Amino acid sequence: MKNKVLLTVLLLSFACTAFSQNRYVIHLTDKNNSPFSVSNPLDYLSQRSIDRRNHQGISVDITDLPVNPSYVQGISGTGATVLNKSKWLNTVTVEISNPNQLTAINALPYVSNVSNIGRHANGNSNPLHEKFADEKKFIPAQTSAAYLRTSSFNYGQAVGQTQMIGINSLHDQGYSGQGMLIALLDGGFQDANIMPCFDSIFANNQVIATWDFVDNETNVYDNNWHGASVLSTIAANDPGNMVGTAPHANFILLRSEDVNSEYIIEEYNYASAAEYADSAGVDVMHSSLGYTQFDDSAQDHYYEDMNGNTAPCTIAADLAAKKGILVTSSAGNEGNSPWNYISAPADGDSVLAVGAVDQSAQYASFSSNGPSFDGRIKPDVAAVGGGTFLYMPFQPGVTQGNGTSFSGPIMAGAAACLWQSWPSRSNMEIIQAIKRSANQYSNPDTLLGYGIPNFATAYSLLSLGEINVPSSEILHIYPNPALEQSSINAIYKSSDTGSATIQLMDMAGRLIESSNQYMIIGYNKIAIKTPAAKGIYILRVASENGEVSKKFIKE
Repeated sequence: MKNKVLLTVLLLSFACTAFSQNRYVIHLTDKNNSPFSVSNPLDYLSQRSIDRRNHQGISVDITDLPVNPSYVQGISGTGATVLNKSKWLNTVTVEISNPNQLTAINALPYVSNVSNIGRHANGNSNPLHEKFADEKKFIPAQTSAAYLRTSSFNYGQAVGQTQMIGINSLHDQGYSGQGMLIALLDGGFQDANIMPCFDSIFANNQVIATWDFVDNETNVYDNNWHGASVLSTIAANDPGNMVGTAPHANFILLRSEDVNSEYIIEEYNYASAAEYADSAGVDVMHSSLGYTQFDDSAQDHYYEDMNGNTAPCTIAADLAAKKGILVTSSAGNEGNSPWNYISAPADGDSVLAVGAVDQSAQYASFSSNGPSFDGRIKPDVAAVGGGTFLYMPFQPGVTQGNGTSFSGPIMAGAAACLWQSWPSRSNMEIIQAIKRSANQYSNPDTLLGYGIPNFATAYSLLSLGEINVPSSEILHIYPNPALEQSSINAIYKSSDTGSATIQLMDMAGRLIESSNQYMIIGYNKIAIKTPAAKGIYILRVASENGEVSKKFIKE
């Protein structure tokens, strides 16, 4: 009997300990009676952030208002530990130490709902558990017989990955990131502050801010190595060995990923970090992070969630773009896995998702495939992610790594330089120019999207004023689902006149049929031969002004 009582005590003790590790997201009902207002944005946004909005004709709105501080105080008053807040999602993440706190939070009148989002992870970083958008395979850098030097930089080992996308042409014109502010969201930037390849960015005070949203502290240099390697593809300035794509940019380094575990709380950390970046006035925001499945399977995403509107980090990424930030994301490394597809937040419709090629410009088999679940072209573009030259904090000299974790920041740095060269353009115009400059823009696929951009071409397109972001293209398909009809119809509303390419693809991205049709401004009718086999198909209409895709079902 005594043993049974002791066992009960131990079990209760374990239950309390386990519960004490529970973390929750609290969704709030409103922002009523807030001390903040849209008419006084300097109370919660920097002047740089406001200027970025004004430059692009973006108004401050209610999503910009911080979470009501009285609500946060009420939540804290229950005894829960407040971890982070998200004004865009109107949420608060907390750690709960006992069930009574959870009951008290649920009783608050301004709480909409509460969801479990993970447990606190103890211990040191375990590289085998990391779920970044890379394959974590590193090899010593291979020595090349000759390195090319442009008029600006001696790129050393990085010459191939730099010249493949033509960013050296912008560097030669003096655009290497000066005055641009880039935010990187990652799992840590171990030893970046003492790595020789970053001597210049620290000597010149190019790292202007840091914050750790996992441990709530300013130090981001004591955690995982991954962010330092990501940063090196942009900011390394070691002539003759390696120079990144935007070595003269300024940086904000933010830790949102907890490498000790994988729970959906990290997506809420991402949202908080993105808001920090926005408030600071960043121009470009990149993350080499991808979210699909978690340690708690109840939190898992499914391919159906890769629709641009479901994953919390994707919602935050698209909102960041809505605020005028140029948002890039690594597509993910699921190409050889059962998941196969892109991961969040790469599915965002305003996010430039970056896949990977090798040093020979061939598709890297690990790079995640598209399309998004709702049929949009993903990834959008690609850069070198197979055998990327980079630096690591615990290896001397240049090394190589595999992963879209490295193709993504190469593209982010290049995008910053392109925007620097045309500051009057909007974030989405810069993205559109990058897409249009890519080598398979007229015939995108689900492996590399529009392909490998050429930033010299993108610059020319912007200089000629030929970039317009479509705002009113609408595609409606009927009947949907299609049954035994020999053809189905689509109505396409075009914002311009000109030829459009019409493509019918299956869900694997295989092209079934392609044709061209001249479109007029307004509504155009398209007839499509119904596929013989049952399944889900994608209809894509692409013109010089952009593209729109829709799914339909053949039953």
